[in-house]
Amino acid sequence: MEIVICKTKEEASRLAADMINAAVKKNPKTVLGLATGSTPVLMYNEMAKAVKAKKVSYKQVKSWNLDEYEGLAPTHNQSYRYFMNENLFKKIDIQLKNTHVLNGLAKDLDKECAAYEAQIKKAGGIDIQVLGIGSDGHIAFNEPGTSLTSRTSVVYLTPSTIKDNARLFFNGKLDEVPTRALSMGVGTICEAKKIVLLAFGENKQDAVKGMVEGGVTQFCTASALQMHPDAWVFCDEAAAKKLKLRKYYAWRSATKLGLKA
Repeated sequence: MEIVICKTKEEASRLAADMINAAVKKNPKTVLGLATGSTPVLMYNEMAKAVKAKKVSYKQVKSWNLDEYEGLAPTHNQSYRYFMNENLFKKIDIQLKNTHVLNGLAKDLDKECAAYEAQIKKAGGIDIQVLGIGSDGHIAFNEPGTSLTSRTSVVYLTPSTIKDNARLFFNGKLDEVPTRALSMGVGTICEAKKIVLLAFGENKQDAVKGMVEGGVTQFCTASALQMHPDAWVFCDEAAAKKLKLRKYYAWRSATKLGLKA
């Protein structure tokens, strides 16, 4: 696991975007795993800038998103399909037919999850998986306690996640927030060839500490990335503050990326 510590989230987002853009330039048919939430938006903006400047093209790229709420139509402004369309897909030259998001309205949710796994496998697997991290160390909707070998499935959201997400819905009422979602599992995520995780802000300090320097445990599902052969964590100084070896991580990653430490 490589930890890239930047002064700001803007700098971290740019470096992460540079890594993804470089991979797509090298392999125009790159398969991406994508994440939602506020954390990757700056990175997505940087990717869009590169496309607009004709530095890279996403026309042949295929993507699979991490998760989706149960019961939300793709047109709902809190669905993750809507989020991706507005924050990335409309801004780059990717073909919408090549973008995939779990269907929260599927009649048979278990069948939908199994089909999603099969689609990813048929595409040759995820080349680069983008992740954020929850304040409790979860990735995707894999809440603490989730098996580290879990596959794409229907998951139940914790009361804290429901409460955190309530502010995003129309009236901020808990009863408007879905209590279940469809999510890639930890095992599914860890099969990606490369991981790019973003973490910003003081509220992510404990999560980053647990992920990087804690034990590998289902109580911090992001800790499974310690076992991944090519995982990169891009964070700002605030999120990295509790890392015991942060100076070493910063030097090592800067050396690998050819940056000034």
